Amino acid sequence: MGLEMISLKSPREIEAMRKAGRITAQARALAGSMVAPGVTTHEIDQAVRRFIESHGAKPSFLGYGGFPGSACISVNEEVIHGIPGPRKLKEGDIVSIDVGAYIGGFHGDCAATYPCGKVSDEAMKLIRVTQQSFWEGMKYARQGCRVSDIGHAVQEYVESNGFSVVRDFVGHGVGAKLHEAPEVRNFGPAGHGPRLLPGMTIAVEPMVNAGGWQVKVLADKWTTVSLDGSLTAHYENSILITDGDPEILTVTEDGAYV
Repeated sequence: MGLEMISLKSPREIEAMRKAGRITAQARALAGSMVAPGVTTHEIDQAVRRFIESHGAKPSFLGYGGFPGSACISVNEEVIHGIPGPRKLKEGDIVSIDVGAYIGGFHGDCAATYPCGKVSDEAMKLIRVTQQSFWEGMKYARQGCRVSDIGHAVQEYVESNGFSVVRDFVGHGVGAKLHEAPEVRNFGPAGHGPRLLPGMTIAVEPMVNAGGWQVKVLADKWTTVSLDGSLTAHYENSILITDGDPEILTVTEDGAYV
């Protein structure tokens, strides 16, 4: 995608995105706090919807492309786009929750994976490596770097820990539209794609499998699972490129990122 297609946000637009991001991050934190044995994914989804709407915002995902939930809730081998429903969480599950909120003409978008009760050592390592891979990518989310520098750093870190990066789904620009240019891959060589400029807002979202990187979409046309049935984790924040360190837009009022 060419640079001319990438939206550079004005100070007013950035402030609007901070507001959307804060509501989104708080909805993620609420959802994460509900992850416990016996809780249904529908209950978490309804709580997310109520919270977002109580702040005057709309759930970005509800009805997006026909998606029926306010949050994507994906369990164990489910990578992304899990549809909330009657499924009860069990001890040992890992639960990826992806949320978005739209207010003032702009979207926030973030995700995290949470342990349900006590989980295996491998599952906990997967969660931590996925989250840390985001921060490895953030080292290159700076003016003058290229978009692919972020994904290259993510891939190197993930693979050095024995896991794999999903290739079929990627991060993206975020702003007035939930998905904007540029595409932000979590893999590939450095030094490619548009140069990062102050005012760009992007959603960086490593999706990491404990086994192979291949995935498949189930018959519901949404739920995406690891092809080999291995555990998978997801971590995402919306970020602003500045003339210095990147700014995380999806952060709660008390500074939390999960």
